[in-house]
Amino acid sequence: MAPGTVQRVRAPFARIDAADDARFYSVARKVVHLEPGAIEALRGVYAEHFAPGIAVLDLMSSWRSHLPDGLGRVVGLGMNSEEMAANPQLDEWVIHDLNREPRLPFPDASFGAVACAVSVQYLVRPDEVFADVHRVLVPGGRVVVSFSNRCFPTKAVAIWLSAGDDDHRRLVRVYLERAGFLDVVDERVATPDDPLYVVRGRAADHGPGGGR
Repeated sequence: MAPGTVQRVRAPFARIDAADDARFYSVARKVVHLEPGAIEALRGVYAEHFAPGIAVLDLMSSWRSHLPDGLGRVVGLGMNSEEMAANPQLDEWVIHDLNREPRLPFPDASFGAVACAVSVQYLVRPDEVFADVHRVLVPGGRVVVSFSNRCFPTKAVAIWLSAGDDDHRRLVRVYLERAGFLDVVDERVATPDDPLYVVRGRAADHGPGGGR
């Protein structure tokens, strides 16, 4: 595959298991999707790019968020109430199926940062989701999307399963750029164990000509 391209696949957002996600996520899966070294590296990325005291949305949240100390209100949005109730970093949480309704249940400019850890591969409407992530961020707010080489393959979208790690980075970069994010960077973060990839960007002004 040529550099800078993303492989085209038929029905790119089809999944092996196309059944209602609520059924799959009704079972709590209190598993850690990254090894300890990658978790610490991700926490360091958040600490570098999320300002102290800001409100954070943990998108596609679970029972662990890997956020640094010193942040403000942390809101989890996910699919399993048992998992999020067990997450010590969440101040509040909401059940919401992004594949059914990509619009987030929050007002404009509600958060200073959005984290999406090891879950982007499950979005079937990523352009709509990240456009709304942009909406709920304050101007200049940061988004950090992270992933490794693991997934639930029956729920990951076809374009993800058909591509490699570098293609995943380019794909997520495209999601953020199309949503209007500025200064988008994709990188492999050094870790002692799992590979960790991060794509991050900055929200533009929401007004006319503000990058939306």
